[in-house]
Amino acid sequence: MSTTTDEREMRSLVLRLLGEIAPEADTASLQPDVSFRDQLDLDSMDFLNFVVALHKEFHIEIPEADYPKYMTLNGCLAQLTAPRT
Repeated sequence: MSTTTDEREMRSLVLRLLGEIAPEADTASLQPDVSFRDQLDLDSMDFLNFVVALHKEFHIEIPEADYPKYMTLNGCLAQLTAPRT
């Protein structure tokens, strides 16, 4: 599967936002299908701040019911690249 420039840029933005929430984390070594909480030791407030950062960066509404979809890098990218209605 190839990765487009937009996907790479989006991945880079997501990793930058994670790095701002967890500055001590090595975001370059994240496993894309493992929860951010498990890999970065994020607490619920850190994760909420990450969701708020996504909202601000990408200008999207993220309903609380969808928060679990943003808990992994791949899940996050899938949500961010999904067509909006």
